Amino acid sequence: MRRLFSLKRIRKTNYDDDDLVESQDDYVELNTDAGPDARGSKVVVRSFALEDFSDIKPVLDVLREGYTVCLVNIKPLKDKDLVELKRAINKLKKTTEALDGDIAGFGDDYIVLTPSFAEIYRAAGTEDVLE
Repeated sequence: MRRLFSLKRIRKTNYDDDDLVESQDDYVELNTDAGPDARGSKVVVRSFALEDFSDIKPVLDVLREGYTVCLVNIKPLKDKDLVELKRAINKLKKTTEALDGDIAGFGDDYIVLTPSFAEIYRAAGTEDVLE
């Protein structure tokens, strides 16, 4: 359902017989519905687990939508295959940078990916693990 909000400017005019008549000169219609992709003002924080390189596809799809902060558990892939882990992290990093997002390691077993509206806080003395 599409909701419209109208603002009307009403002008009151005095006539000789002192009757007030309202006339509508201008009005502005504002569309308050942002469309089918409107998610509101809430941000979703969602967790994922990488067990294989192909598990990055849902992470990338959600990140491209631009409303979700992703917490990715890399421990299963880290224990299984380090080469695939590096490949997956490089793919996640390139996509995040292309979307003007941010990516950082969170402990030894997690990485955090954010869309363009969010930034990951880094302390002054902290090294970037993913560089």
